[in-house]
Amino acid sequence: PGYNDYNRQYIIDNAKLLNIPIEIFNTDIFDVVSTIDSKSPCYLCAKMRRGYLYNRAKELGCNKIALGHHFDDVIETTLLSMFYGSEVKTMLPKLHSTNFEGMELIRPLYLVREEDIKNWRDENDLHFLQCACRFTENCTICDNGGGGSKRQEIKTLLRRLKRDNPNIEKSIFNSIHAVSLDTFPGYKHGGKEVSFLENYK
Repeated sequence: PGYNDYNRQYIIDNAKLLNIPIEIFNTDIFDVVSTIDSKSPCYLCAKMRRGYLYNRAKELGCNKIALGHHFDDVIETTLLSMFYGSEVKTMLPKLHSTNFEGMELIRPLYLVREEDIKNWRDENDLHFLQCACRFTENCTICDNGGGGSKRQEIKTLLRRLKRDNPNIEKSIFNSIHAVSLDTFPGYKHGGKEVSFLENYK
């Protein structure tokens, strides 16, 4: 997406350590996003990166793209949507693309805890990038690498809540698998808004 040379080299070195052949293709996503006056540059960046990945995957004859979201991402995204997006929304372990026919997005690390991934990283002498975009590359050492982001706020909140309830993240995860629509005044299904009044007698 426009990593500087330093961060790009980390990706190359990681792949070499793990003996994984990689093909790198360049985009100007970071340049484009940094010039747009947007309140949600992260959302725009993620959408553009995904579009480029889908396009490239199709060119290579693939039918899937795999993203690295993990268990903690699922929990944090759920709370971010509630607190800042005014909706109860989370991410799925796999889904069919609505814009790229025949393509599927998968998240193989969906049930893997971030802490376990970090332990695996350290065991293999790897270096992960937090994000490395223009908004965060100067802040990789502050706030545990979050750069003062809303996601970092959620991480901090969860750490506090875990002091009283060590199972708080598991409870949140279980709750998104046990949604009781009968108790919701409104919800969306297939893009259509549904009100409880439609079936209220």
